[in-house]
Amino acid sequence: MNHWIILPVVLPAVMAPLIVLGMRHDLTLQRVFSVAATVALAAVAAVLLVQASSGGPQAYFLGNWPAPFGIVLVLDRLSALMVALTAALALFVVLYVIGTGWDARGRHFHALFQFQLMGICGAFLTGDAFNLFVFFEILLIASYGLMIHGGGRDRLRGGVQYIAYNLLGSTLFLFALASIYGVTGTLNMADLAVKVADLPEGNDALLRVAGVLLLIVFAVKGALVPFQFWLPGTYALAPAPVAALFAVMTKVGAYAILRFYTLVFGPDVETTGTFYADLLMPAAIVTTILGFVGVMGARSLARMAGFAAIGSMGTLFLAIGAFTPASTVAALNYMLHSTIAAALLFLVVDLVQDRRGTTAIAALPPMAQHGLISALFFAAAIAMAGMPPLSGFLGKLLILDALRDRADMAWLWATILAGSLLGIVGMARAGSTVFWKAHASPGEPEPHPPEALGFVAAFGLLALIVTMTVLAGPLTAWLQGAAAQIYDTGGYVDAVLGLR
Repeated sequence: MNHWIILPVVLPAVMAPLIVLGMRHDLTLQRVFSVAATVALAAVAAVLLVQASSGGPQAYFLGNWPAPFGIVLVLDRLSALMVALTAALALFVVLYVIGTGWDARGRHFHALFQFQLMGICGAFLTGDAFNLFVFFEILLIASYGLMIHGGGRDRLRGGVQYIAYNLLGSTLFLFALASIYGVTGTLNMADLAVKVADLPEGNDALLRVAGVLLLIVFAVKGALVPFQFWLPGTYALAPAPVAALFAVMTKVGAYAILRFYTLVFGPDVETTGTFYADLLMPAAIVTTILGFVGVMGARSLARMAGFAAIGSMGTLFLAIGAFTPASTVAALNYMLHSTIAAALLFLVVDLVQDRRGTTAIAALPPMAQHGLISALFFAAAIAMAGMPPLSGFLGKLLILDALRDRADMAWLWATILAGSLLGIVGMARAGSTVFWKAHASPGEPEPHPPEALGFVAAFGLLALIVTMTVLAGPLTAWLQGAAAQIYDTGGYVDAVLGLR
């Protein structure tokens, strides 16, 4: 077996308790080991990306127990891509945290950070529905601690609301898994793909209910209307570097929908057909509009960034909900871009907060490093709104092209274009007020340390977006191979069960 597959789960799982037990009183040592572990995770992710690019899906059987009886991890292009995205984002976030001193404002940041990475990577690699639930809970427990890092009444209140909402989602997840197991007798995804396809008529009603419950759970994780209420407040109150890492956490919900509703409940399965796609598309339309309307009406940069994240998730679900290879290529391209762009925007919001003491969209005197921060905001706003020349524009073009043959094309195109326009106007309003009108306000910038490592992390994320733009052709070709693997469900099933 390929033991590289389990390393993205084992590395942070070992490092987190090591930091808690052996380094909890030495912040410098915590930083060194946390960065080293994150760099190692990025290196492992790069190796897995190369391995996934050169062959079909690979399965890793824990304890050498055969599927569907044992725990199995599965590596294909999709899971390798998401692990690589997580590792790259985590590396820049941890550098930013160290450069700005965020990890010194509370306890156990780096241990929680590593547990969060363990949960996210495990969710992307698992081939078992129950273990997807387990990894969801791991990443959520870690996110609870990160959410309230640094303390404060408002942050604690937001954390309690976040916990309550996600506990409800976890309860529904268990109900859905119990229903699926009651009908099929298995929770292994590959085995489910086989048994759901062969399910006799008359047993599909309970299975559809379970599928809808799962869709609700993943919609909660992905902030899809009407389950998006937790995101703006959570992201606005969370420490901005934590919100930047949360940008990939919402993609776990999008990944789970893409995986489950192509492999298990795919549009070609007779018992489900296009039932779930028909539920997903209207919600995605409303999510897109609601998110970018929120950008227009936001009174603080933090809430504006949260609503921009909702709008980008709606656009992503429009591409995913079509469930075609072309739309999946567009969805994966836009998923990469929107995750990095959202993280960059949250880091810029933190730079503003740290220097102005507020993220309110109001004309105040210029801040320290005003020019650098305004340039970063300008680039992040272009990226989130999907304007040229950055990769968000290319991602939206791919989505529009993938949806042009649908009967509801006019509605989908109008939603995406209207969302882009609202995003451009809202972010232009915020940027002009915070950065341009600041020069008309009396007063001098208060001195502030330059925080070079924080700016390195922010510009590093911008460099990733520029790289995606420059390498758009090779990236799209690679993603076409990933989409082909996703819809070749037989290859996935064969890697896990060996049925061919």
